[in-house]
Amino acid sequence: MMFLYHQGFSQAAETGLASFYNDTFEGKTTANGEVYKRNKMTAAHRTLPFDTKIKVTNLANKKSVIVRVNDRGPFVKDRIVDLSKEAAVKLDFIDKGVTKVRLEVLRSK
Repeated sequence: MMFLYHQGFSQAAETGLASFYNDTFEGKTTANGEVYKRNKMTAAHRTLPFDTKIKVTNLANKKSVIVRVNDRGPFVKDRIVDLSKEAAVKLDFIDKGVTKVRLEVLRSK
């Protein structure tokens, strides 16, 4: 991942696999203390600060969403982000389970 720092903001780009939360996580507590809701535009990332806004682009179809980091993960080695089910629906990869994405940091704490 490449970071560019300017006046307290970082700009980053990262490419890799995205997955999404299984419905069994609905109502469970995320790492920042919020309750996971599949209809919210949220994500888990290993290192980005909580409340970081990231643009996620599905490289297979060029669809993009903006999500907010509120959890840690993914805990599968080859993945870079776990998305809420709503984000995965909008990126159109529910049937595949995973897809290659590009992450761009829009705002970081």
